[in-house]
Amino acid sequence: MTITPAEQQVLDRIDEELLVRITRSLLQATGQNPPGDEAATVGALSAAGIELGLDVVATRVEPGRDNLSIILAGGNGPGLLLLGHTDVVPVGEGWTKDPFGGEVADGRIYGRGASDMKGGLASALVALAALRGAGLSGPVELAALVDEEETGKGIRSYVGTASRSWLGCITAEPTDLQTIIGARGDSYLRVEIHGRASHAGNPADGANAIYGAAAVVAEIERLHVELAAAPHPLLGSATWSVGQINGGTGGSIVPAECVIVADRRLLPGESPAAVLDDLRARVAGLKLEERGLSVDLEMPMEMPAFETPADAELVRITNAALADAGGPGLPLGGWTAACDGGFVARDLDVPVVVLGPGSVTSQAHRADESVAISELTTAARAYALTALRLLG
Repeated sequence: MTITPAEQQVLDRIDEELLVRITRSLLQATGQNPPGDEAATVGALSAAGIELGLDVVATRVEPGRDNLSIILAGGNGPGLLLLGHTDVVPVGEGWTKDPFGGEVADGRIYGRGASDMKGGLASALVALAALRGAGLSGPVELAALVDEEETGKGIRSYVGTASRSWLGCITAEPTDLQTIIGARGDSYLRVEIHGRASHAGNPADGANAIYGAAAVVAEIERLHVELAAAPHPLLGSATWSVGQINGGTGGSIVPAECVIVADRRLLPGESPAAVLDDLRARVAGLKLEERGLSVDLEMPMEMPAFETPADAELVRITNAALADAGGPGLPLGGWTAACDGGFVARDLDVPVVVLGPGSVTSQAHRADESVAISELTTAARAYALTALRLLG
């Protein structure tokens, strides 16, 4: 599609130096989740939005943790939602750069969250600023939410109070500038096995919770193998993975308690409640009560999957805008990661794509995380063109 003179005027207002400055300011705002220290990043993003003359609204989720809406007003019609999160995972080990330095080197900006996803926030914000005066039929909002990396408190609060109408949502997560039309969801399951302690010299006097946990882990592994037989054509199969197991107090004591934490990736249309019920039924089939054990199961976190049809208006407009913005020309794809966009699709019935600078596979959650400046610019151009064409 040809870029019109009016569109080119908007693209000409996307300032790479401003984009780099905002990205660096976000990276220099310290904070990690857990424990949930988004406040400095929210403050930096809010200040940038105010400086650019946009409407900035903070909404308290819990003490010290605010969702942020940065809004470019338009006409009275439905708008475009740009979605992101302000939390980053803990820094971890192995860095050779300052994780909160925002260092620029060889065309890249380094820091925790550069790809996931402070770069995407900066690109979205600069796109909003460039769209001022464009005469859009509806608003464009950047919703920057807390707690995406943990239990989704920010997005749950946002969708629970949403009042605007949206034609579509672009989640600005790192996709290597590929338009993603479907993403798996995620859930965490916690399994507590309760037994009875005794002296290890007389193990029959106790009920070994670790033995019960071993049986549950084996059952989860069987479930994972079963799921592999029914892959989704775009997203692959749903998966199980046991990530933590903790139990016992010493080698000479039969353990009375053991806790398992597992990750269950979800496919579009899967019900988290049904997943929990299925595991509960499978564990019941192990008849652990006959061994003096009891089991408690809960799902402390769930994030829904989504899939948007390839011929949906949002997909067609966004992908064409990305091509015109200088994108890499990748085919429409699916994402094995999960994101807040699933809540928008499920709870607000709004079509969603994921598109952003950086890489979830080679940069996110790694030491020396970085994002290419050229990708930030391309993403900002793509967001702006999508808004112009969707809300023209």
